[in-house]
Amino acid sequence: MEYLSLILFICICAALMLGYSVAFTLAGVSLLFAGVGIVSGSFDAKLLLAYPDRVFGTINNGTLIAVPLFILMGVLLERSKVAEELLENMARLCGRLPAGLGLSVVLVGAMLAASTGIVGATVVTMGLISLPTMLKRGYSPELACGSICATGTLGQIIPPSIALVLLGDIISSAHQQAQLKLGHFNISPVSVGDLFMGAIVPGLLLVALYLVYLLLIGKLRPEQAPTTNTEEKIGLAALAHSIAPPLLLIALVLGSIISGKATPTEAAGVGAIAALVLAHSRGRLDLKVLKGVLDSTAKVTAMVFAILLGASLFSLVFHGFGGQHMMESLFESLPGGRYGALLVVMLLIFLLGFILDFIEITFVVVPLVAPALLMLGFDPLWLGIMIALNLQTSFLTPPFGFALFYLRGVAPESVKTSAIYRGVIPFIGIQLLLLALLTIKPEIATWLPYSLKN
Repeated sequence: MEYLSLILFICICAALMLGYSVAFTLAGVSLLFAGVGIVSGSFDAKLLLAYPDRVFGTINNGTLIAVPLFILMGVLLERSKVAEELLENMARLCGRLPAGLGLSVVLVGAMLAASTGIVGATVVTMGLISLPTMLKRGYSPELACGSICATGTLGQIIPPSIALVLLGDIISSAHQQAQLKLGHFNISPVSVGDLFMGAIVPGLLLVALYLVYLLLIGKLRPEQAPTTNTEEKIGLAALAHSIAPPLLLIALVLGSIISGKATPTEAAGVGAIAALVLAHSRGRLDLKVLKGVLDSTAKVTAMVFAILLGASLFSLVFHGFGGQHMMESLFESLPGGRYGALLVVMLLIFLLGFILDFIEITFVVVPLVAPALLMLGFDPLWLGIMIALNLQTSFLTPPFGFALFYLRGVAPESVKTSAIYRGVIPFIGIQLLLLALLTIKPEIATWLPYSLKN
């Protein structure tokens, strides 16, 4: 019976690769297998009665309210044109440094990531604004495209991140399952706020690694990233005017969470209101724009929650076939102990990132593997950050990396798709390097949240 759970997982991955709707594939294939199992006597039909309770639990999950609020905040910032002014001023500030324009792209992308948390909006915005300028100033297409795509994915790991909200809810549930199976009933909860705080240092470290790489390219291969010979100077007032809005949002959202003044959901509400005020103060908000913002927010939110409900049904059927027991037995029998199991899971997530996006992996794969890994004694907070960093690479890995598609859609025709693919390879290597550093030094992720708790 346990092998049916494995066949179920393979069939779902195959259907997703063929391009079928994620939510309906998860639910439909799972129901089909449940029907076959009921007829063959290998699945208890009463297990399906638990699904309405799961749906009700999802609807009443206060943490997930942060998802539409963060989406609303991101879309509003995209429409308020904050990035254009910020990039122009940062380019003037960094212009005389080696690879100065590339450095400004990374710095602006990091601030947008900490303000919006939406990868698509950041990649498209940076691609439209900075890519033509970088190419005009002599940057190689590979370096220009790679830096924009990689910078856009910072919204995956730098909070507030929608990916961290979704992943935090799943890791929390997996941690509870693992502790109960181990016979521990006094469970210390893992919250989305903890995951946000744990991601701050790795996120900043990743930005620093990007900057170091671009500086080295500017020094060692100046023909790929020429220094901008400009006499333009940026005044403090103009710089403050462009930097203040994203910094204010970061302070409101992350500051309120870190200080313990607000939960992630409450902070998301504050951020959404602040983004509304910001868009209105810049004269970029009228009824037509607001309608477009709300439509985009509703569509993305509906997609996320439809996938979540479909994944919940898949998880129920997978467990009904005994899949979780199979996963636990498999991990316990792997050579190398718990780190051997961790390596297999990280490799699986990385390879699935070539063909699936982060939402599919988060809702389909992580609930299956996380409880088994946590039963082996891994820190749930550290494991959540490791998975989040690994999922970040799914935006960059061809052929289905979404950041690649986003940039391809706005890049000039002169930029070949192969140049975009080649350009992201060094940045994927940097992300894998950070994963290795986190494996060796888990304190990179756990120090800040545990210090603040104590």
